[in-house]
Amino acid sequence: MERRLNALGQPIGASLPGWTARALPPRTPIEGRHCHLAPLDGERHARDLFEANAADGDGRMWTYMSCGPFATLEAYRRWTEDAAASPDPLFHAILELKTGRASGVAAYLRIDAPAGVIEIGHIALSPSLQRTAAATEALYLMARRAFDELGYRRLEWKCDALNAASRAAAERLGFLYEGCFRQATVYKERNRDTAWYAMIDRDWPGLRARFERWLDPGNFDAEGRQRAALAAV
Repeated sequence: MERRLNALGQPIGASLPGWTARALPPRTPIEGRHCHLAPLDGERHARDLFEANAADGDGRMWTYMSCGPFATLEAYRRWTEDAAASPDPLFHAILELKTGRASGVAAYLRIDAPAGVIEIGHIALSPSLQRTAAATEALYLMARRAFDELGYRRLEWKCDALNAASRAAAERLGFLYEGCFRQATVYKERNRDTAWYAMIDRDWPGLRARFERWLDPGNFDAEGRQRAALAAV
């Protein structure tokens, strides 16, 4: 990167001529090969999600979430209705194309349109969606919208520093670790140190090409098993 100095000889950041605030993410579906994302709708999605989440019998998927587990459909429906009304976080349901049913949620949050910074979080994947092509594609589609459709400069991923699965997922997807904010927040009456990851616009072309090679139908056998792992593409 070119080093720039001001008139006083002090180093300054790269010039962004003509920069303007980015648009907010629209409440519109995003279509993929294995899944599609739709703005969360309690009436349409709550039952499917609750039933899919019920396969997580010990509540493991909720350990590092600020909400859940939910004992009843009605309690979960109330949560989805509140979440669906929020502009930030902006929640999406993840629907697997093979079933047509919602089996996970993810959101854009901490949306800083003037700076072109946006985060993906509140990711809750039911057991049927975990470790599937649809799960990976859902997060790729959210990144693609942020960078290609909306022109954001930075996409963030944050998680409890103790959440090994989330940290491994961030690295697998191409996010770079940037550090740990100690005692960043409190949830479920316990401390959270937050691990920060991000990818930026100049990382994205290479990452997008990697995702597209991995998602190519030729990378999956007749049973839908991957031939090459994302990390190996």
